[in-house]
Amino acid sequence: MRILFTLALAGLAASNLLAQTSARRPAAGGPPAGYWPDEKARAILEKTGEVRLAPDTSQLTEGERKALAKLIEVGKIFQSVYEQQRHAQSQVAYAQLAKRNDRDLLTLYRLFQGPIATTLENKREPFLPVELTAPGAAMYDGAKKEEVEAFLGAHPDRRDEILGSRTAVRRATAANLKRDLGTLRRYPVLDTLHPRLRNELEATRADAKGFYAVPYSVAWADEMVRSHALLNEAADAVEKDDLEFAGYLRNKARDLLSDDYESGDAAWVTGHFKNLNAQIGSYETYDDSLYGVKTFYSLNVLSNRREETERLRAAMKGLQALQGILPFKFERHVREEISVGSYDVVADFAQSRGGNTATILPNEAYLGRRYGRTIMLRANIMRAPELFQTGSVSTWEAAVDPRHKSELTSDGNFYRTLWHEVGHYLGVDVTKDGRDLDAALQDDADLLEEMKADLVSLYVAEPLRRQGYYTDEQLRAVYAGGVLRVLQNVKPRRDQPYQTMQLMQWNYFLEHGLLTFDRDTKLLRINYDKYRGVVGDLLKRVLEVQYEGDKAAADRFIDEYAKWDESLHGAVAANVRQHQRYRFRLFKYAALGE
Repeated sequence: MRILFTLALAGLAASNLLAQTSARRPAAGGPPAGYWPDEKARAILEKTGEVRLAPDTSQLTEGERKALAKLIEVGKIFQSVYEQQRHAQSQVAYAQLAKRNDRDLLTLYRLFQGPIATTLENKREPFLPVELTAPGAAMYDGAKKEEVEAFLGAHPDRRDEILGSRTAVRRATAANLKRDLGTLRRYPVLDTLHPRLRNELEATRADAKGFYAVPYSVAWADEMVRSHALLNEAADAVEKDDLEFAGYLRNKARDLLSDDYESGDAAWVTGHFKNLNAQIGSYETYDDSLYGVKTFYSLNVLSNRREETERLRAAMKGLQALQGILPFKFERHVREEISVGSYDVVADFAQSRGGNTATILPNEAYLGRRYGRTIMLRANIMRAPELFQTGSVSTWEAAVDPRHKSELTSDGNFYRTLWHEVGHYLGVDVTKDGRDLDAALQDDADLLEEMKADLVSLYVAEPLRRQGYYTDEQLRAVYAGGVLRVLQNVKPRRDQPYQTMQLMQWNYFLEHGLLTFDRDTKLLRINYDKYRGVVGDLLKRVLEVQYEGDKAAADRFIDEYAKWDESLHGAVAANVRQHQRYRFRLFKYAALGE
């Protein structure tokens, strides 16, 4: 595996749409309205580091290589769909940009996976002539939350349909209804797999103020039918080498047309695959800031580090006992045999593309209870020394007192991340009245679930040390990683669940003495004696909020701790920015010929 860093002065467009181009914007006349000028694009690109992932895949069989090629084709399809999910004007905007052959803006499009950039000031801003819509609003046909709420207030029986995790919301226009009915006629398989949909669409009255919803397989029928065929071709290619992986691919192919992922996820979580693994489908809701319920497509292909995976699985025991020691009592039986693996990323597409270090799926509570979940650690990202030095270490040394300099290690980050993912297994998974957390807490659900997982990883660290799982040095490194996790280089936006929950932890740690801020040096000090007690108190509050399932109470809790003090947080953030070489990472993949 090789990882190369360069300034992202030249880039690629979305991988499924355009190959690398060397043309530049014509010098005369400047850009038309709505297109960022050179200097504005360059300000971001100069803070963008390029990461090329090229893991060793020599162990793959001929059949696995053929399957890999088919999976990459599906990934390119998902990439296009994901960009459409995030912004309704993405395809038109990209087509216009491609004609201009402006490589800086093409690089921004690749970096941000669409026409909306995040500026150095952490603001969302279009760099192409498109509207600045709310994140995920394309999934609601551009509607504002007030419009959707008014409709649901008048039609409460439609709530499950409209707020389904894999349904695209439409305005009830004659043109939309005609198009979706035409899709069912064009693809009888979809009409068969969604038996009530035709009658529901035919009974829907055209009304510009009304809404209805269709399954993702109908909203992107051409793409999903093609993906179904490709996944079956991949299964055929790999069947002789890895029968279980082939079975998983066939189940997942059906999932994409039925929008019911149980068969594929059950085969995925319980399967024992050989050299390849893949996340395929629409899972995470981070891009939906309207309700926090719509999932977004992703695909990644992973190469198994088989020896490391076996060691991890052997070490993951005693989860029920850890569930029992959490500071909020919640009766829950967790599976002792956990599906966990260490992998190298071969190729990433759509929502999963980027520097994500680990994944735990599926998210549906009932699937977790029936089959468990699978944890995939992305080792060639987590263990890359270049990423650790230019990212984690530079942030750490800019923010904390020098006495803590040696406490942060890549090993500590690895274990903190692993137990963060395990933390999703533990704690509260449904509200006290049996509702799924996503449905009860809406756009707060992801934020609270990620904070719970963070805190569980830190809370169970000391018991794991007593069991001999950690050494004293590893425990201290895990704790240091927990502090690193909360540091911010800019003020978070409320629609950023990860960064907001990290800020909340930072404030809670300061309020309760785990962290102290020296206003002379502008650096943080860590009081390790208070670590587990403070983490336990905050974890208890998070679990209580999840259990109650009260959206208003969750909002108040977030507002209480998501505060930003420019003289404190701003000072630390300024130090971090000054020491950071890169603010953004542009990932490229040897498997894609990049």
